[in-house]
Amino acid sequence: MLWAVISVLAAVTVILFFRLSVIHADLKTISKELELNRQGDYNRRITVNTIDKQVMKTTAEVNRTLDYQQQLKNERERAERSLRESVSDIAHDLRTPLTVIRGDLQLLEKEDLTERSREYLSVCREKADVLKEIADSFFELSVLESDNDQVPLEKVNAVNEAAQFIADHEAVIRLNDLEPEIELPDRTICMMADRRLLTRMLENLLNNVIKYSAGSFRFSVKEEAETVAVCFSNPAPELAQEDAENLFLRTYRADRSRSRTGAGLGLYIVRLLAAKQSATAQAEIRNGVLTISLRFRKA
Repeated sequence: MLWAVISVLAAVTVILFFRLSVIHADLKTISKELELNRQGDYNRRITVNTIDKQVMKTTAEVNRTLDYQQQLKNERERAERSLRESVSDIAHDLRTPLTVIRGDLQLLEKEDLTERSREYLSVCREKADVLKEIADSFFELSVLESDNDQVPLEKVNAVNEAAQFIADHEAVIRLNDLEPEIELPDRTICMMADRRLLTRMLENLLNNVIKYSAGSFRFSVKEEAETVAVCFSNPAPELAQEDAENLFLRTYRADRSRSRTGAGLGLYIVRLLAAKQSATAQAEIRNGVLTISLRFRKA
C-alpha cells in the first residue's frame, strides 16, 4: 500500500515538474518576444506552443496590449506629422507678408520723416526682423524634422572653412562690438561634413554668441584622436551647469525672464544638423564660460 502511494506521488511530482518546465519555457519565450517587440516598435505578435490555458490567455492579453501600443504609436506619429505640416504652413504663410512689410519699411526709411517717426520706424523694423527670423526658424525646423535621411558627406578642410567663415562674417562681428579670439591650427585638418550645413551651424552658433555674449568670444578648431572639434566659447555668467544639455532642447531659453529675441530654436537646429552629418553637438559650462563644441569624424 505504501509503495503504491509513493509511486502515485512520484508520478504526480514528475508531471508537475514537467508542466512547470513547460510553463517556464513559455514565460522565457514571452519575455524574449517582448524584448524583440520593444526593439521593433511593437510590430510583432507573440506566439507560444503550449497546452496551458492560463499561459495562452496571458499571451492573448499581452498581444492585445501590444496592438494598443502600436495604435498609440501610429496616432502619435500622425499627430506629430500633422503638427509639423501645420507649423510649416503657418511659417510659410507668415514669411510672405513679413517680406512685404520689411520691404515697405525700408522704403519708408527713404522718406522725409520726423525724428520721432524714425524712432517708431526703427522699432517696427526691429520687430519685423525678429518675426522673420522666428518664421524662418520654424519653417527650417519643420523641414529638418520631416527629413530623417543622412546627407552625403565630403572631405572638408576644417581650418580653411573656419577661416573663410570668420572672414565672411567679420562685418557682423564688428557691428556687434565683439572681439573674436581665433585659434586655428597652422596645418591642414580634414573632416567629413556637408559644407552648406556646416555654414548653417556656424551661423546659428555665431547668432547665439551675438545674442548672449558681451565683449568677446573664442572660436577654435582642434584635432582630436578620432574627431575634429569646432568650438565657440563666450562668457555666460548667468548660466549654470544644469543648463548645458537643456540648451539644445527645442525653444529652451535659460533667461526666460529677460527680453531676448528669437524662438530659441538655433541650438536645437544645430544638433539636428549635426546628427544628419554623423557629428555631435555638446555644451559645457565651466567657470562662467559656455563652450559649444561640434565634433566631426576625421577624414
